[in-house]
Amino acid sequence: MTVIKTVLFDLDGTLVDTAPDMAAALDLLCDEVDHPVLPFEKVRPVVSDGSVALIKLAFGDALDEQRLHHLKQRYLDIYMENICKHSVPFKGILEVLEYLEKNGMNWGVVTNKPGWLTLPLMDSLGLKQRASSIVSGDTTENRKPHPEPMHLACSEAESESHECLYVGDAQRDIEAGINAGMKTLIARYGYIKQQDKISDWGADAIINSPEEILLHL
Repeated sequence: MTVIKTVLFDLDGTLVDTAPDMAAALDLLCDEVDHPVLPFEKVRPVVSDGSVALIKLAFGDALDEQRLHHLKQRYLDIYMENICKHSVPFKGILEVLEYLEKNGMNWGVVTNKPGWLTLPLMDSLGLKQRASSIVSGDTTENRKPHPEPMHLACSEAESESHECLYVGDAQRDIEAGINAGMKTLIARYGYIKQQDKISDWGADAIINSPEEILLHL
């Protein structure tokens, strides 16, 4: 039986519930340009897909590149200004992290979120110094689902890939973990879309709460 030494998390929708702040930033952007605001329930499942997906959700797919770029940059500026007003670790996450730290394991983050947003968020939540590795979307040349960021996180955590467990709420998370040779869990409590067929993603298991991670160590 493989002994898990490191648990790695996706950030948005797995470790931290960032949807309130990311949706609020989209609301502010829509207000700025006199565009209708979307209901939170429609925005939440798209948060894990990043800023471009959110802009297209609100403004449509027919945006020209210049308009898309402008709206994306403005959105990110607004989000950065309000990055941790309502974002909190998911219920049960802090207890899981404490368990890992007290039992000789470590943990880290692998996210496609850029570092200039990831690090301030982790710092504001008091998690930056506790993580053995924080790999952002611009840390390595390739992003998830490529295994490169996963391997870097393993190396920084001083674990081998087969000693790592990766938890995520998007198909690219599970693909990245599998591509890197890790055990994988789907966070059903995260930003899962209604049409997502998560049973087809190939993960080792699906969890309904962070506490269930401990059952897979």
